[in-house]
Amino acid sequence: MKFNASYWIRFSLVNLLVVALLGGLMRYKIGFDFPYLMQKNIQHAHSHFAFSGWIAHTIYVLLITFITEKIPYHNNLSAYTKLLICNLICSYGMLISFFVSGYSFVSIAFSLALITNNVFMMYYVLRDFKKIESYHPSVVWFKTAMWFNLISSIGTFYLAYMMASKNFNEHLYLAAIYFYLHFQYNGFFIFSCMGLVINKLPKYFPAYTYNKKIFILFFASCIPAYFLSVLWAKLPVWLYAITVASAFVQVGAWLLFLKEVRHAFKQPNTFPKYAQFMFVFVGIAFSIKLLLQLGSTIPEVSKLAFGFRPVVIAYLHLVLLAVISVFLLAYLFAAHIIQVRKETTIAFTIFLIGVFLNELALAIQGVASFAYLPIPYINEALFVIALNLVVGAALILFSQKKKKYTLRGRLRYVLL
Repeated sequence: MKFNASYWIRFSLVNLLVVALLGGLMRYKIGFDFPYLMQKNIQHAHSHFAFSGWIAHTIYVLLITFITEKIPYHNNLSAYTKLLICNLICSYGMLISFFVSGYSFVSIAFSLALITNNVFMMYYVLRDFKKIESYHPSVVWFKTAMWFNLISSIGTFYLAYMMASKNFNEHLYLAAIYFYLHFQYNGFFIFSCMGLVINKLPKYFPAYTYNKKIFILFFASCIPAYFLSVLWAKLPVWLYAITVASAFVQVGAWLLFLKEVRHAFKQPNTFPKYAQFMFVFVGIAFSIKLLLQLGSTIPEVSKLAFGFRPVVIAYLHLVLLAVISVFLLAYLFAAHIIQVRKETTIAFTIFLIGVFLNELALAIQGVASFAYLPIPYINEALFVIALNLVVGAALILFSQKKKKYTLRGRLRYVLL
């Protein structure tokens, strides 16, 4: 039985549209009078579903695809199928329960069930990695990503404990949230994406040679980089020094990777031009992310950044939307896991424009917040941009519908 990645990716595209719709709803509530739903509940539903229903589901599908390509006679697809189904059930369970009641017994139960499912997914993935006969550089990235996914659960468990015990501490609450977020997007997401890139680079760029130092530097800096999110906690001098060093190390690792890729780009390659554009977009966004992270090591800058909600939102969207989401779409496009046609390219372009405008508007709002300067109609503009993202996500989904060929079209297909 062959694993049908395209089938499972359709769920990813549906989920991306749901995430965009929730984002649009939140923007509507901010810009206009709509008192019927709780903003906090929509926010929790939006973020949890984005992580598990869109990003994690897509990464799992691509991981399973990688495994089945390396192990031709794989016989555990039924287990992976059940785990993907469970992931979707938990994701939609969290979506509905958070939307209706926020943090409640039901939403926490689905969150814990999702973590359990992640543990089983990790078990099967790590077990299958042992069956890959020859060393593959992507494996170490994927293994680390799975471990970081598990480690991030500590933050979820602590949040659940605080909610259940009603023993609330604001600093510990923020530390737990940032712990979860850091090991999700800087750990699970980024390491998975790097593993996917390194797997495909030799196919499109024969001149590319893998450098093990890149993984070592990213891995060594990932754990201490968590403290960049909690610099307000008055860290000891020695820990602050390690934290600053980790920010510099990540920038150095990224520059080393770009150097290797740039050299390969100069040689003859078969990489699709539009996919190149998308990956350049992701590379620029990730470079900005690392520079902002480096700038946050200055205490005064860190206090300003974490003291203004628009700045935090802009940064999170930069990572999760401009880097991770666009990367996954670009990868699906380049690997032809989705159908690539003119409609697909148009849909991707509309979505990319929405991502760019969203980041631009959030950046303007964030910078203006430093001076307590209100931007006229910024909330209305963000709502319109959110609609742009909804349209882009919907068009990407609809571009995957199979065309109904006319008799003339079928004849042309046969002849060509």
